[in-house]
Formats: sequence, structure tokens, C-alpha cells
Amino acid sequence: MKEQLAFSDIPFNDIVRFGQATMLDDTLFSISWILGRFCNYKCSYCWPYARNDTPDHQELETYLKTIDEIKRQARQNGFNKFHWSFSGGEPTAYKHLLELVKHVDDGPGTPYQSIHMTTNLSPSRRWWKNYAEITSMLQRRSITASFHDEFAKEIEFGDKILQLTEDDVFVTINQVMVPSKFYELYERLCRFAARGINVTLKPQSDPTASFVVDGYSEDMIKLMRDGFPQHAKNQEVMQVKLIDKDNKVWYMDQAERFNAFGFNKFKDWMCNSGYQGLVIRENEVKRSYSCRDEILGTLDGGFKLFDSPKICITDSCVSSADSKLPKCKSI
Repeated sequence: MKEQLAFSDIPFNDIVRFGQATMLDDTLFSISWILGRFCNYKCSYCWPYARNDTPDHQELETYLKTIDEIKRQARQNGFNKFHWSFSGGEPTAYKHLLELVKHVDDGPGTPYQSIHMTTNLSPSRRWWKNYAEITSMLQRRSITASFHDEFAKEIEFGDKILQLTEDDVFVTINQVMVPSKFYELYERLCRFAARGINVTLKPQSDPTASFVVDGYSEDMIKLMRDGFPQHAKNQEVMQVKLIDKDNKVWYMDQAERFNAFGFNKFKDWMCNSGYQGLVIRENEVKRSYSCRDEILGTLDGGFKLFDSPKICITDSCVSSADSKLPKCKSI
């Protein structure tokens, strides 16, 4: 990192191999799980397919068996460390969520497990205290906190984050930077950052989640690319490792920034999706969010992981859950 002054210094056109460092260099398996589309908020700007008003979760027993089956198949492929990421809708609206995340911990037989959640932070501070206690045996806990000003209160939202941080849960506020409201949103993020809270500036995608919308100035793009590097206990967090054609190593704090650089098109690269990671979207089990709806199976009918990396088949990755999976450029 000594020679890398900013994320803009990374020669993205020359990168031939990359991925989340814990997956690129270790036997970590990643699970990104949309539990359902039910959400307790009804934001005016939310895409219709991203939420619904009716609880749509499956039985807890189905979820518990799925956790066990993922571990069984992943271990057959040589992966015995796990990262669990839960989202929705709003995952905390699932009434058995605490029971579900408790089941993730299966003792010393699994040497490393981490858990992540994307949430609107709507539960009470007491609920989050319970969550921190239940997940305390896991090696790493993190949260992407989505702030929605139509429902959330800024000070209370920040207080919950600071409580979670005190309980050793790493939290980042993820803000979609709508071009027409960019500087209004940026001012709020500056206030959060002044309280010692991590923030992420994410470009807005079109309704089909295929490309970044127009309307950003050069100054806006620069802020999204290099602004607010992630920190934990006064140390920079560099989760993504990139290797260029000269075998030089570069680092980035998180794959969420890829879209701001246009570094999200990996068609014909070798990709570990479906082999070292999977996506669960309600009942479907897929190799990733973006992979043209190629499914590996279903929760109620069974699923089968790939036994080796496969060629990327999609035009672009819009989700960091897809982007962070290890990839190697075909030469």
C-alpha cells in the first residue's frame, strides 16, 4: 500500500486476477442470502421488485437444513471457512432471524466464520444488543446499514451504529448517491463520518440494475471513487486484493467501489461463483445475482454446487456479492 496513493491509482485495465483477499488466499466459502422481499419500510424510491408488503419467508427448518447442506457440499470442494451475508427486503423483519444466525455457529469443527447483514437498522438498540451477543462466537461480524430518510432518524441511526461498533461489529453506511440529491446526501454522510462512522458512496444503477445512471459530474465521480476509505479501530480496511499483469499487488477497501470505476465486466473470465460462493434468492440457489438466472437448484428441491471454477457468462456484475468472488482473466 505504500506506493498506492488512492484507489484511482489502480491500473484496472491491467488487472488479471482479483477477489476478496480472504477468498483469494484462503479456503473461505461465501453465501449471499436474500431471505425474502418483505420489508417494514415502504420507501417512495424503492424498486417494485425489491420489496413487498407480505412476509414471504420459508419455514425455519428449511433454512437450518440449507445451512447444513451448504457446509457439507462446500467442504467436499475443500472449503471449511464460511462467510454468511443476509439481506432482503429487510432481513430483521424475519421473526426467526436470531435463531437462524445462531445455527451458523457449529463449534470448533469450523475454524472461521463471519456474518454480514444489509439492513435498515430499524430494530431497537436492545434487539441489536441481543444480535451482538448471539453472534459473538463468530470471528467477524459486519453490517451494511442503509439509511432511508423517509423513515429513519439520523441521530438515532448513528447511535445504533456506535453501539454496534462498541460490541465489535463493523458497520458501514451504504448510500446510493442519487445525482439530483448528491451533495445533500454527501453532507449527511460527512456528519456520520464526523462521528467516526464508516460511509460508502455508491453510484445509482438503472431500474434493471444493468448500468450506472447519467448525471454525475467529474467531481461526484471522484468522490465516489476515492472518498471515505473504510477504517476499523484507526486502521484502514482493505478487503479486496487485485493483481496486475506484472504481478504487482493492489488493494481496495471494498468491492462496492468497482461500479464507480466501471470495473464490473468480467465476461469470459474464470469465476469462482457457484464453486466458492452461491446466492440464495428466496427459494432459488444461484451461482450469483448477475449470472443470467443460471440456477443451481432450490431450497425445497435440492441444489448442487460446481466442482470447479466456471467461465463468467454475464455482461456485467452490479452487485459486490458477485464482484468480490475470485476471478482470473482468460489469456
